[in-house]
Amino acid sequence: MNILIVKLSAIGDVIHTLPALNAVRKKYPDAHITWLVEEAAYSIIKGHKALDRIIVSKRKTWLKGLAGHSCLKNIREACGFIKELLDTRYDIILDFQSLLKSGVLIELARGGRKIGFDKGMQHQEHSYIFLNERIKPVDMDVHALIRGMMLLESIGIHSREAVFNVPISDQDHNTADDLLMRCGIKTPKLLVAINPMAKWETKLWDNLKFSNLADRLIKQANADVIFTGSHEDSEAIEDIISNMKAGAANLAGKTDLKTLAALYEKASIVVSTDTGPMHLAAAIGTPVVALFGPTAPWRTGPFGPGHTIIRADLECGPCFKRQCKTIDCMKQITVDQVFDAAMSVIFTTEITKNTIQADRL
Repeated sequence: MNILIVKLSAIGDVIHTLPALNAVRKKYPDAHITWLVEEAAYSIIKGHKALDRIIVSKRKTWLKGLAGHSCLKNIREACGFIKELLDTRYDIILDFQSLLKSGVLIELARGGRKIGFDKGMQHQEHSYIFLNERIKPVDMDVHALIRGMMLLESIGIHSREAVFNVPISDQDHNTADDLLMRCGIKTPKLLVAINPMAKWETKLWDNLKFSNLADRLIKQANADVIFTGSHEDSEAIEDIISNMKAGAANLAGKTDLKTLAALYEKASIVVSTDTGPMHLAAAIGTPVVALFGPTAPWRTGPFGPGHTIIRADLECGPCFKRQCKTIDCMKQITVDQVFDAAMSVIFTTEITKNTIQADRL
């Protein structure tokens, strides 16, 4: 049996689909399972033991390259991608994306059953017209991960487990260790990772508040603090660190997603805005303190136990807007709130760690 999973982006959404992948593999242990994904999230699923094949779409790169000197190269790559998509006939194609960009590729793909949610889901962009098995839509206020599992349940794949199995290699751990050592962190007493940036302006917290938070964690929790993010986040994180009294490491742009996962695995806690790395930390089991503003944590918050959501309970939220004149929902979150939440998680984590160590003696 050949099965195609279609979840192109974004990083957090791809992470939320990993439990569905594991459920499909459990139901069909001998199936050949392929995942269609965009390049930004590719490394998250690379090497996953439940996958046999990954087809990578470089859609953004190809579109950007059409106007440049590499136009022909990008056209050839795009044609090669279509050829790869068409080289297999799939018994089941599962649309976990529910967007026009996924629907078009599902239409191109050769398959018997093309399965996804019927009309009635928010932001669908009419993706359901490309399906031949349309599943009854579910409430968008159900968490994204659960919605994916509900899609599977409708076709007889039942699972109550949220298993991610993010593939982190020994090399990823070694790279993470080397990064920490270059920052002067050899055997951290208590490692706190802070991921302060996000794509949406409305998801951002004040840089100075992050500075104050990091200083308090270093002084009062005796923690080593690292800041994580993309290369584009480096300048903003330097601004945060420049306003600190203590020292912290800026690792923005110095990790791929797998190295970032290895770093988060070493951390006692991750403090993050609502963005992909937040979901990565949750998927590997590291407690998260998540700052939420315009979005709904019950829809896309860090999944699983042990996480803490900090948000202002305003009448206008969640608004899901990328731009706002006031951004009061983020401005009203205080340093005290985030610090107290972080210290509570740290205390609980340390108590659990000491209990486990005592049991082993």
